[in-house]
Amino acid sequence: MSRFNRKLNVRALALPLLASALLLAGCGSNGGNSNPAGETKETIASADVQSEAKQPEEVRIGFQVIPNAELLAKATGAVEKKFPNTKITWIPFESGRDVNTAIAAKGIDLGLAGSVPVAVAVANKLDLQVYFLHDIIGEAESLAVRGDSGIASLKDAVGRTIAVPFGSTSHFSLLSGLQAAGVAEKDVTILDMQPPDILAAWQRGDIDGAFVWNPVLGKIKADGGKVVVTAKELAEQGIVTSDVGIVRKTFADEYPEFLKQYVAVLDETIQFYRDKPEEAAKALAPLLGQNEQDSLDQMNQLVWLKSEEQREPKYLGASGAESDFAKTLKATGDFLAAQKTITTAPDLAFYQQAIRTDAIGGQ
Repeated sequence: MSRFNRKLNVRALALPLLASALLLAGCGSNGGNSNPAGETKETIASADVQSEAKQPEEVRIGFQVIPNAELLAKATGAVEKKFPNTKITWIPFESGRDVNTAIAAKGIDLGLAGSVPVAVAVANKLDLQVYFLHDIIGEAESLAVRGDSGIASLKDAVGRTIAVPFGSTSHFSLLSGLQAAGVAEKDVTILDMQPPDILAAWQRGDIDGAFVWNPVLGKIKADGGKVVVTAKELAEQGIVTSDVGIVRKTFADEYPEFLKQYVAVLDETIQFYRDKPEEAAKALAPLLGQNEQDSLDQMNQLVWLKSEEQREPKYLGASGAESDFAKTLKATGDFLAAQKTITTAPDLAFYQQAIRTDAIGGQ
């Protein structure tokens, strides 16, 4: 998944239209003003034009090859069907830190990054907000080691070589897990590699293990890799990670209706997966580069939440002020600051303002 120690904001276009609407409203009103709302056919028509104008001509979506609803929506063409008059451009990324870079450069409008890169982005005051949780990471992200390595737990990683994408949720999980196990980071050789490079290093025999996500994790397991600890097990210790939908705030402010409709597509896709998991896996398998059964197994290793479920306080909540996810970002930021990955972590209120809930029906 994308992810950091693994796998964000938008403005205005309608001033000229608003001015026109106000002018027409002024011209259309008369002394008697029999219409209490002051509306005329002209102002209603102007409002309709303004609403249509808020649909973007092009949307650039930064995606990652992770078996969740966004990738499934890409596979089925659901986004293009929903927005026939908008050019949808899908841009692939290998990790959340690269998504952050693209957001900062205004190279994409929407992106998927792990909770750790998002915590980094918020701390660095990037123009982004969290609008959706694509999945809660479970067994789909794990530390896998060679069967003959003698590594049976994180404590056995001393003196070994472990690969992980730096700045990802996997990196965060690995470092947090080592810390919880009482193993100093300096006692393990930790290599910064992107997932495709991890697989190549594994096949060459260059590494003892890797903390990574599917589909590379699945390929390592199929090649004799043994799972030592999963993100799900670490979450039970309070080390929580997820894959997060982020949006440039300036884009979301300018096109709030698009964002709501995009979330509706994700909800429909999640329902498709819940109702017809085998068909969903068949659609997703080509993008994952594996067979349908393996795809389904990996889809089931993640928790997919519809927007109505994400309104619960334990997730995004109905507002940033009641979002437990904001608290997770804050805890992640504190850890990163202690690790000197970021200079300092902002206070909770700063993370709360990075949670955008209007697209999931919140306040």
